[in-house]
Amino acid sequence: MTLPRRAVLAAALLSLAAPAFAQDWKAKYPELVYATVPAENASGVIERMGPFMEYLSRELGVKVTLRIAADYAAVIEGQRAGTIHIGDYGPSSYVRAHTVSNGGVEAFASMRAADGSTGYYSVAYARKEAAGARLEDFKGKNLCLVDPNSTSGNNVPLFSMNKMNIDPAKFFAKVTNAGSHENAIMALQQGTCDVAFNWWNSEDDSNLSRMANKGMVKLDDFKIVFRSDKIPGSPYAVLTSMPADLKKAIADAFFNAPTKGKAAFEKLTDGKSPGFAPAKHADYKVTEDLQKFVDALRKKGS
Repeated sequence: MTLPRRAVLAAALLSLAAPAFAQDWKAKYPELVYATVPAENASGVIERMGPFMEYLSRELGVKVTLRIAADYAAVIEGQRAGTIHIGDYGPSSYVRAHTVSNGGVEAFASMRAADGSTGYYSVAYARKEAAGARLEDFKGKNLCLVDPNSTSGNNVPLFSMNKMNIDPAKFFAKVTNAGSHENAIMALQQGTCDVAFNWWNSEDDSNLSRMANKGMVKLDDFKIVFRSDKIPGSPYAVLTSMPADLKKAIADAFFNAPTKGKAAFEKLTDGKSPGFAPAKHADYKVTEDLQKFVDALRKKGS
């Protein structure tokens, strides 16, 4: 059977246009901005993440620039404004970004733990020599939380303490926002606070273990006095408005990183993760409920 000349011409034009269409996003996005909130000092973030930015740039064929944000609010506002294309979030800050942008950001991946699972924990540390083995034993002491949009450093702690009938403002002598996870540990070490919340994957994979590996603290100087239920994995999110082929290219680069960018990926994760897991917004329904609780708590206290 012979196809009509018009159909042949249409098919030929479509085949020529397809590769061009696939590259259209590179003209519109000659540079992509990846933003993260540091759990460590800026030089540590650059050392950890710089090679991964180079890997993404090679894979995507456009420059990927790392932006170290002051806090999660800066990442949220940057994605809402469209100036940040890839955001590195905690679950609570991601849900906040999705809400304030009216769905303008979407999760696509989260980091796997060493055993291949996703998710992590919020823990409260105290100095090893401190009296008390549980959070409840630190009444009248000083508490350090983290960024107000941090899941493990602020929101899960508030939610968990509420379930334990602990009102932080009344239970503790002072509640301080330390800013970053690293700052909270340093405040605990220096005696500014007696209890500090932080993120934790396992005994050898936490913010504390990373600080110990850099010689900033000693693991044996601290003990865990509280550990939460498991939290959904921290998501990486892209702008919903970006072309589908660009979003796919970014996701593919992430999922292929353990093989195609092995050295960069191991630097990024301290060799503690086997790779990224797919993620979608529906995975964070439980975090939406947590966020509503925290918002209601803040409204009540204002």
